[in-house]
Amino acid sequence: MNIIKHRYLFFLISLIIIIPGIAGLIAWGFPLAIDFTGGSILEVSLASGVQPPTEEVIALYDSMGVKDAQVQTTGSDGLIIRSEHIDEVKKDEIVAAMKTAYATDVTIDRFDTVGPTVGAEVATGAVYAVIAAAIAIILYITFAFRGVEHAFRYGIAAVVAMLHDVLVVCGIEALLAHFLGWEVDSLFLTALLTVIGFSVHDTIVVFDRIRENSRLYRRIGYAEVVNHSTVQTLARSINTQLTVLLCLLALAMFGGVTIRHFVVILLIGVFSGTYSSMFNAAPFLVVWENREWKYWFNKEKMQELLGK
Repeated sequence: MNIIKHRYLFFLISLIIIIPGIAGLIAWGFPLAIDFTGGSILEVSLASGVQPPTEEVIALYDSMGVKDAQVQTTGSDGLIIRSEHIDEVKKDEIVAAMKTAYATDVTIDRFDTVGPTVGAEVATGAVYAVIAAAIAIILYITFAFRGVEHAFRYGIAAVVAMLHDVLVVCGIEALLAHFLGWEVDSLFLTALLTVIGFSVHDTIVVFDRIRENSRLYRRIGYAEVVNHSTVQTLARSINTQLTVLLCLLALAMFGGVTIRHFVVILLIGVFSGTYSSMFNAAPFLVVWENREWKYWFNKEKMQELLGK
């Protein structure tokens, strides 16, 4: 199996997946949850088991002086209402108004409130966390692979694969948020950082095999060593990640609506991480070794490089 020979095909597949997501991200952006924007979320259950129309709930909030309410129904008797920031007193007034308006007991299942300052800190912290992770990965891999020629490249390649997964996850999240009404919350950030960890872990396994084989097969070309190493780790990577994917798939199907968003993002990210480790990170090393960007417009030279 010659994976490295078809490296530009794998790069193209990644672009086909990433570009629509980035376009959706630019066009629609992320609908941020209160974790980032600040505000309040009230989740209640109605004892009558009858959900009022969302327009009525929004009108009730407006009558209480609370603007920008967004209502989501859950099950047969639940409501999740997001709004601008409200305090405990205002929350109790709203629940009392619901009991009167709908002539039923109202149970508070959850009430969270985040101030705008806290929300801004969470958003800033998310960016800093990804940047810090990228820098730490480069430094660690460069140190770990210090005995290999051009060790710094391995760190950069791992970050490139990581950024590939971040773009895939963020792009698909933008599309899902637009069409399914999902919001980006702190759980999304947790899933994203988990995906980064999975991606780098799998990439290091491939790179470590390249390091071992570089010492064993000194007489063959670098592209052949990388391809041989990638093929050797292919079955191991698929088997390892498949067990994770099956567990996540079971959670997505049977785990309930409250964690479905989180699990779906993990599913997408773990699959993307496996793909990028095998078909992006390792081929990227070969592209850098051959300095192929010099020959992208030289058809004969590119055919020669790809034929090896």
